[in-house]
Amino acid sequence: MSSAPAPPTTGTAPRSRRRVPYWDNARFACIVLVVLGHAIQRLTYDSDIAYALYLLVYAFHMPAFAIISGYFSKSDPPSRRQMARIITDILVPYIVFELLWWVTKSVVEGDVEPNLTQPSWTLWFLLALGIFRLVLPYLALLRWPLAWTVVISVGAGYLPNVDSTFSLSRTLGFLPFFALGWWLRERDVVDRLRLLERKAWWARVAAVAVFALAAWAAWGGLAGWHEMDMRNWLFYDQDYAALIGEAPWWAGGVRLALMAVAVVLCAAFFVLVPRGRFAFTPLGTYTMYVYLLHSFVLYPLRESGVLRGLDPTWLWLPVMCALSVAIAVLLASRPVRWLFRPLIEPRSRWLFADPGVLPRAGASDPTGSRRPPSTARHRP
Repeated sequence: MSSAPAPPTTGTAPRSRRRVPYWDNARFACIVLVVLGHAIQRLTYDSDIAYALYLLVYAFHMPAFAIISGYFSKSDPPSRRQMARIITDILVPYIVFELLWWVTKSVVEGDVEPNLTQPSWTLWFLLALGIFRLVLPYLALLRWPLAWTVVISVGAGYLPNVDSTFSLSRTLGFLPFFALGWWLRERDVVDRLRLLERKAWWARVAAVAVFALAAWAAWGGLAGWHEMDMRNWLFYDQDYAALIGEAPWWAGGVRLALMAVAVVLCAAFFVLVPRGRFAFTPLGTYTMYVYLLHSFVLYPLRESGVLRGLDPTWLWLPVMCALSVAIAVLLASRPVRWLFRPLIEPRSRWLFADPGVLPRAGASDPTGSRRPPSTARHRP
């Protein structure tokens, strides 16, 4: 009598995770907005329309990036490999690009003292991501972690000594958005509410209406935004006294209101992000290439003054918008990645006493985008 076949085992067979194009689309949309904000910055001095667009973009694009980064971050105590990733994916590229910026500024602007404690231009976000990752396990231990991050963000604005050193002011300012992204994943909000499913037409109409209302407010309130220097409020990098000459008790309410606006705009943005796979979807896995390199592309345009006094606005503003998309596509392309990979993803084996802490296969950028093994660079 033959023995009965063994029952099939469950839970042990590895399952391949289906990559969700939505998040890559969202990353690519965010990085295009980053490039756009920097590309039109010089136009804002001569064009009210450009300034209104600038305010609209800055009201939500970095909060959205922080939310995405937090969504793909883990609050468990970091493993040795995760700790090594902070060094290889954040700290080493930060030092490399700070040195590159020091050389660039020395050549263009003259004698510039190197200072690793003051991030150059876009590099603040690298340090912020590193700090976010380090403090998240501690935040996760607290009751009401989101509330605590809001208190920290608002409270930091009252402290003049919380400044741009190691990007601390911006890090604390944007911390609630990173924590919100983590909280959404931790509470399984996205899956339980089926937020990644195709949205009903009314949801998209509502999202468009939110942006239309925000654009109307940005345009209609230009006089007030100029008077209160709104662009600097949206940077989250100065204390309230530096922004308004003093720090009255209600100053934190302004930041709190801006954070609420950012959350609403981010929600509308995420509704409008397409769910399907498109030609630009794979580029969303290489946002850090665009983030670190686009500033070098725009630097000559910004410093030469060619973007000042461009008229008519109805022509040059769309041109700069199209150029921003083209720059993002180019810098995420395969040839550019091949050329600059040693700088952005340096082989750092020599740094570690135990090279085994480095990932054996696969790669991810600091925003949490884990790439398919077929396209990822294998570290030895």
